[in-house]
Amino acid sequence: MNLSLSETDLETPGGRRLHVYDTGAGDGPAPLTVFWHHGTPNLGSPPAPLLPASRQLGIRWISYDRPGYGGSTPLPGRSVASAADDVRVIADALDVERFAVMGHSGGGPHALACAVLLPERVLGAVSVAGLAPYDAQGLDWFAGMNDSGRASLIAAAAGREAKARHEEEAVYDPAMFTAADHAALAGDWSWFEEVVNPALADGPGGLIDDDLAYVNPWGADPATITCPLLLLHGDQDRIAPSTHARWLADRIPGSTLWLRPDDGHISVLNSAITALEWLVDHAEP
Repeated sequence: MNLSLSETDLETPGGRRLHVYDTGAGDGPAPLTVFWHHGTPNLGSPPAPLLPASRQLGIRWISYDRPGYGGSTPLPGRSVASAADDVRVIADALDVERFAVMGHSGGGPHALACAVLLPERVLGAVSVAGLAPYDAQGLDWFAGMNDSGRASLIAAAAGREAKARHEEEAVYDPAMFTAADHAALAGDWSWFEEVVNPALADGPGGLIDDDLAYVNPWGADPATITCPLLLLHGDQDRIAPSTHARWLADRIPGSTLWLRPDDGHISVLNSAITALEWLVDHAEP
């Protein structure tokens, strides 16, 4: 199956614009369509380092810029759960009835929300280095986060104005990444340069809306997920500590937890192809 990325704009019933990416079905129907949920702050283009393996696995990728990023209209006050509405609109427009979901970092909660709210359509889910709900009982939510990431999310918890003020002074903190992360970012995952810098080109609006969504009620309880779910996480993650994945695994019946002891937030993506193979094996109609 050949993959060629196309981009288009779709309109939601409320008149918003969603900028959509689609690798297409190649020479015939793809065995599995996977919706990619991007991190914070990223554009929604599907992960280029995974595309060669996707050809071999027969995966079609569909993704989109979350509201406020790239070509998608902002939606102030959006929740994590609102991703399910946008995915439903896109899937209907592209005539895709059933699909899997995969998210990295901030995309993890959005992928989980789709699994919760679209159970009749989501065949399987993978969350890589994702967060648990902010109101997770028994979880010290900020424990293990690096100082800059903790400060950013504490500002979000104080409200939009506090978060906006924080972003006016925020600077890149390389200490949020481990040595393994920096090696990954210098290798295959240098791809992030293509989706991070453009995501901030028009300002931090999308990032602010994302972080506010993470620290407010999601509108979707992960404990109710019934489809096959894989939680992939690096034990050295300084952005979304692995305690978040452990908490989710303990509360989602039937979920599978893969902890990578030497990996951080980015280097854990070196196991993403194996995760895709798991998804193809488990996401059966």
